[in-house]
Amino acid sequence: MREFKLYSIAVVFLILIVAGCSSPNNPYRASEEAGGANKDTNVFYTSFAEPPKHLDPAKSYSSDEYDVLAQIYEPPLQYHYLKRPYTLIPLTAEEVPRPVYYDRSGKRLSDDAPPERVHRAVYEIRIKKGLLYEDHPAFAKDAKGALLYADLSGSDVRRIRDIKDFPARGTREVRSDDFIFQIKRLADPRIESPILPILEKYILGLGEYSRVLRSAIETEKKRNGKKAAAIDYGVYPLPGVERVDDYTFRIILKTRYPQFIYWLAMPFFAPVPKEAHEFYAQAALIDKNITLNRFPIGTGPYAMAEFNPNMEMVLEKNLNFRVETYPDSGEAGDTEAGLLKDAGKRLPFIDKLVFKLEKEAIPRWNKFLQGYYDNSGITSDSFDQAVAMTDSGGAALTGEMKDKGIRLLTSVRPSSYYAGFNMTDDVVGGYGADRRALRQAISIALDYEEYIEIFNNGRGLPAHSIVAPGIFGYVDGVKSFNPYVYEWDKAGKRPKRKSIEHAKKLMAQAGFPEGRGKDGSALTITFDNPWTGVDSASVISWHIKKFKAIGIQLENRTTDYNRFQEKMLKGDFQFFSWGWNADYPDPENFFFLLSSAASKVKYQGENVANYSSAEFDAMFRKMENMDSTPERGEVIRRMTDLTQRDAPLVWGYHPVAFALFHGWIANVKPNAMVNNAMKYYRVDKEARAKARAEWNAPAWPAVIAVVVVLLALAAGFALWVGRRERGPGGR
Repeated sequence: MREFKLYSIAVVFLILIVAGCSSPNNPYRASEEAGGANKDTNVFYTSFAEPPKHLDPAKSYSSDEYDVLAQIYEPPLQYHYLKRPYTLIPLTAEEVPRPVYYDRSGKRLSDDAPPERVHRAVYEIRIKKGLLYEDHPAFAKDAKGALLYADLSGSDVRRIRDIKDFPARGTREVRSDDFIFQIKRLADPRIESPILPILEKYILGLGEYSRVLRSAIETEKKRNGKKAAAIDYGVYPLPGVERVDDYTFRIILKTRYPQFIYWLAMPFFAPVPKEAHEFYAQAALIDKNITLNRFPIGTGPYAMAEFNPNMEMVLEKNLNFRVETYPDSGEAGDTEAGLLKDAGKRLPFIDKLVFKLEKEAIPRWNKFLQGYYDNSGITSDSFDQAVAMTDSGGAALTGEMKDKGIRLLTSVRPSSYYAGFNMTDDVVGGYGADRRALRQAISIALDYEEYIEIFNNGRGLPAHSIVAPGIFGYVDGVKSFNPYVYEWDKAGKRPKRKSIEHAKKLMAQAGFPEGRGKDGSALTITFDNPWTGVDSASVISWHIKKFKAIGIQLENRTTDYNRFQEKMLKGDFQFFSWGWNADYPDPENFFFLLSSAASKVKYQGENVANYSSAEFDAMFRKMENMDSTPERGEVIRRMTDLTQRDAPLVWGYHPVAFALFHGWIANVKPNAMVNNAMKYYRVDKEARAKARAEWNAPAWPAVIAVVVVLLALAAGFALWVGRRERGPGGR
């Protein structure tokens, strides 16, 4: 009997193994399967590597955060999805506003008035009527019309974990007041908006408004002893923003600033309702970490449904989303590429967006190949499996990828990936000839041509300045190169990186011959980066090796991205690595990364190197208010020369993006300026389900063979146990 029981247990165990083998590791919920309980649901699956730190549109300024944020919030303008060059079109605004210029006497000037004559620039923005916010507890009202969740206590939210736990919801129409309210939020010192140092230079009274709010907050804290003082923005006037009526408002600039129109296409200028601010300001919710940073309130095509950044984020279609249609025009070749098949159809086409956390590259890649993710980038480890170089030096998909119906999309990104120095540091910072020599030596040693080949499989262009390709002021390295890092190769007719021997001479000029100081000690520099993935170890080792070549010991200090950002904000670093994706197609959006007014430590701006040069700042102020003329190009050339000499950054490279999409995803076209692209995608869920079933079908011959072997082993084990229990000679 015992023998039978053991054998039965073994058989049950094997049945469970076989059942497991017949069910592939499918991350899809049953309701999301084609043909499932909710067969009409379209889902787009993608991944993210690091949890977002900010989903508040006044604070968020990171491309990984925008992947989520831009699907929810809608500023006045957006970029046309298909047209090139990049073209602004209305989003929540009725039309793209044109600035009206006035001189000091209030007289209207012509559209081409020189910057020195412009005393005011007025942008009048008319928003569309009928825009509704997503359904949200912040708008819920009781029978008397009062906000239902306006005075919550700890006991009221005892069973509340996130937004979906609130039983009541509501909505309302968007008004011009909501856009004005968001602009005022940018000045709130408690929010610490990263663009305040930039915008206060232009929006009339914004800097003064921020200082008034700071004083009011401090006064309120002393009076009430509260950490989060309640401040009514409306009590304090902001002259740079005027309400005209419910659907019209004006933004008034202190000077001509043609690039301001691009800011109106960024989430910073999306409407935020006062109800949201007051709802999330409640202490009971703050204690639960239920904040605008985690649970946005927008008007866009999608709304946050699940926020579990350690596992997944889920966006669902906003049922209050207005009628918006797919573009009916593009550029040459779009019709042939099938990009206009959905012209005029209502957006969005996908019901749900699922972002799954995948920190490691290999699992992320394997799940893409299994069809569990709809899109993927290409890491160095997977490059050879995905891409084959043609005889002409171009990139094409391998046969394996083609057989799966996968598509490759490539584009030169208007981005700069760079390394840099903390210019306030006593060792690597400073503006003397010796400090410049040290930074120039390191710039030579960091061979980015080699880096691009080793780690990017050739997907990049070595950078000679901060300005990226496709942006006015960018000059190809063949025509204009960095003379402090490169020299002209007459034979090759191209710029060639200077030798390590030259870099060592610069080290001696810097006071560190062979990498040693006057006291004979080795020069050690700390390297801060957010590269926590396993596949980052080789990149870090490469940096250490390159520094060692000129006698410098590089001390690696890797942290997660949030901690890395904190260290940058405090200036607790010497050498770092970062990157910048253009917010808008203008050189000002790159050069401001070196403006004193955007210093990370002093003003929480995006000048991470904390570079400060009065000469550069003067040229920057002139350049930023100019139209893109040859005169502006000359100013840009002089700015480039100066920053190449001072070397606050190691210019690095401009990436060439390679993106893979499965064949069941339609309407995909690279556009570096568009962050809200997912509303244009279409999923063929039946084709995906079929491919996924084929690619993940159990290998039955192998399964059967394993079962036979395990059954034999189980039978033998049962007989052996039985004999032991009967003892010698037992039956």
